[in-house]
Amino acid sequence: MPFESDADPRGDNQPIFTVTELGQAVKKTVEGAFERVRVRGEISRPSFPASGHVYFRLKDENAVLDAVCFRGMKQKLAMLPEDGLEVIASGRLTTYAGKSSYQIIVDSLEMAGEGALLKLLEERKKKLAAEGLFAEERKRPLPYLPGVVGVITSPTGSVIRDILHRLADRFPRHVLVWPVSVQGEACAPQVTAAIQGFNALTKDGPVPRPDVLIVARGGGSLEDLWGFNEEAVVRAAAASEIPLISAVGHETDTTLIDFAADRRAPTPTAAAEIAVPVKSELVNLVADFERRLIGAATRSLENRRTHLEGLARGLPDPKRKLEESWQSLDDLSARLDGSGDRFLRQRRESADNLGLRLPTPTQRIAQVRERLDNLGERVATAGRRRIERVRDRFDGLDADRRLAQATDLTVRDARQRAEELGRLLEGYSYQATLQRGFAVVYADGQVATRAHEISAGQHLDITFADARVAAVAGPGDGPAPSSPAETSTPNQTQPVKKTAKPRGKPTESKPGGDGQGSLL
Repeated sequence: MPFESDADPRGDNQPIFTVTELGQAVKKTVEGAFERVRVRGEISRPSFPASGHVYFRLKDENAVLDAVCFRGMKQKLAMLPEDGLEVIASGRLTTYAGKSSYQIIVDSLEMAGEGALLKLLEERKKKLAAEGLFAEERKRPLPYLPGVVGVITSPTGSVIRDILHRLADRFPRHVLVWPVSVQGEACAPQVTAAIQGFNALTKDGPVPRPDVLIVARGGGSLEDLWGFNEEAVVRAAAASEIPLISAVGHETDTTLIDFAADRRAPTPTAAAEIAVPVKSELVNLVADFERRLIGAATRSLENRRTHLEGLARGLPDPKRKLEESWQSLDDLSARLDGSGDRFLRQRRESADNLGLRLPTPTQRIAQVRERLDNLGERVATAGRRRIERVRDRFDGLDADRRLAQATDLTVRDARQRAEELGRLLEGYSYQATLQRGFAVVYADGQVATRAHEISAGQHLDITFADARVAAVAGPGDGPAPSSPAETSTPNQTQPVKKTAKPRGKPTESKPGGDGQGSLL
């Protein structure tokens, strides 16, 4: 109240106020006259100090009004002040005595008309695009058949019903709904939290993590859809690791989340159609693939069967080839038998012709045996090779086993026959005859088989089983004595004095030597 003692001494009755009193009076008057006001103006010089309050100015062509939004109300603002933005600020008018000014304490901010909103939208779009949030290379491909679909929308209304109904018609999937406010000041923070919350889920957690997200809302005005233009929502959509489908408004409505999403759907129903394919179409497609696969496999088998039949026609009859092989085997066996017989006859004739003139029968027998062994090996090798060829050409047939057995039997018979021939040759060997007490007489290096071939005084070589001796034939014309006990006569051959010599070529004895004697 003004002080009475401070009245003007000139007699003026006007009260005198202190500065504080006047400020309080003005404050009371202003607040009483303007309890709550809405002021339209352009934001200028916004400030965000560490206290958490927001200071800015509202201006028009002719005036400036200070404005403040305290920290408690700042969180409730639908938008933060931006320089040059035309808004409608709601609050109460008050004065600030510290500066002798008046100001508005703002508790609500809204865009002043659609033109201002569009201007802000365009500026924000350019800013976020410059950061690369709308780049195509950031877009993630949608899964072809998601197991879990996450839906961010209002739990009431037709949008969620349309999405669920469309998903059930096309391909029923597990659906998780995150309820949010899709209009007003709570829209942006709730949608942002929903996107981040779905991304925070783990694959093996109690709540399954979605494979695709749908952010949906029905149609509305620019102001109604403004929550989906907020920077926080756009950044959350761009940072989502889960592919995201934006379905905000109708086909003609465009919000910034549409640019940041991996796929934009014109309507919520279309978003459900994009998220999952039609199950019946997939069933028909799989059935068509099955028919085509079976047809291709059948054609391939038919082509292979035709090819094999053509190859089979070009191949000779296996039974006929076996018969030819058996006939060839019989020919080989007959030739082998004939070869053995001829070989035996030849050896017998050779033995008869050579008589006892074979110098080394043991070596000869060894050579014959070696040749027979080589012949047997060659026959066995030829038989095995032929068996291999027959087996290779007629693999799977049982005839190769029988052919191998027949060839092995033939080889064993040939080897046994060769051994018998060897034993027979040993039996014909004159060495065996010498072992039985006989001797071979050589006259002038030739075998003497008749007595008249030897003349008296002729030098002889006599071969016994163990050694060879030299002798000289004596005169005589009668037969040999029948018994060693008979008395010798002048007409009989005198006993021969023998001298042992090593085997080899017959050697002549000197006449009159001690080694000479009569032929027995």
